[in-house]
Amino acid sequence: MDDIVSVEALKTALEEADYICSDGLAVALFLALRQHRPLFLEGEAGVGKTEIAKTLACLSGRPLIRLQCYEGLDISQAAYEWNYARQMVDIQAGNLKSDNLFTADYLIARPLLQAVNHRGKKSPVLLIDELDRADEAFEAYLLEFLSDWQITVPELGTLRAETPPIVIITSNRTREIHDALKRRCFYHWVDYPDLRTELGILAKKAPQAGPDLQQQLVRFVQKLRDENLFKAPGIAETIDWAQALVELNCVAVDPQTVESTMGVLLKYQDDIARIQGSEAARLLAEVQADMLAGTLAAR
Repeated sequence: MDDIVSVEALKTALEEADYICSDGLAVALFLALRQHRPLFLEGEAGVGKTEIAKTLACLSGRPLIRLQCYEGLDISQAAYEWNYARQMVDIQAGNLKSDNLFTADYLIARPLLQAVNHRGKKSPVLLIDELDRADEAFEAYLLEFLSDWQITVPELGTLRAETPPIVIITSNRTREIHDALKRRCFYHWVDYPDLRTELGILAKKAPQAGPDLQQQLVRFVQKLRDENLFKAPGIAETIDWAQALVELNCVAVDPQTVESTMGVLLKYQDDIARIQGSEAARLLAEVQADMLAGTLAAR
């Protein structure tokens, strides 16, 4: 990414890779890349936080190293662990003495250490995905890594990256991340896209859906997000719905189609029950009125 010298150039490169981002995200990403700082992205699930890391890796030809966070994640899964089984085999075979028990040969590198040890021409893209699912103790462990691009292994010492990796950290904000970690990163809130942006995304990701169908379903999804739902649909669900309607050979959305495919958009039964029936018909009528008004205004 060193050849990208402006925010506009970065946006253009991302769009050519089928990722459409807002100006704010493009600026945050550009600064993080230029200043070798981690980028911390918060937002609802399905708004494209994870996809940005995949797109960056693809664009720059860098390896993608992904650390998927979960409750109970610890150093042995995130950074490193010792290969005790191999140590025991070598001890029993007489090939290992106690003073050589903890060497790099017996160290199993997990995602964080893989990023530190990488020796290729280009540093990797490290995706620390859904950090809010991990425990606060793991956040504390990340502080050294994010500050100095190093990991301390008590038996070996400090291992430092030759070149800082590109680090993208995501959170769905199921809990607050500590300020100490956020201060080490550039921050951006990834919001739901506006109508024009989401139409552009759909044109890239589901081109088989015709323009009228894209207009209908994007406007419908945007109205859904204004409803008092437990979990509003993200961009990922919009794309899934468009692709599902294409599979069903739909050229327009009607109340029956909405009811039969609502499980693609919404993942909670209470939300589905709220939207089915007259509510879906009302939202579709508003969509049709908005599209008609837009057509008349364009004349």
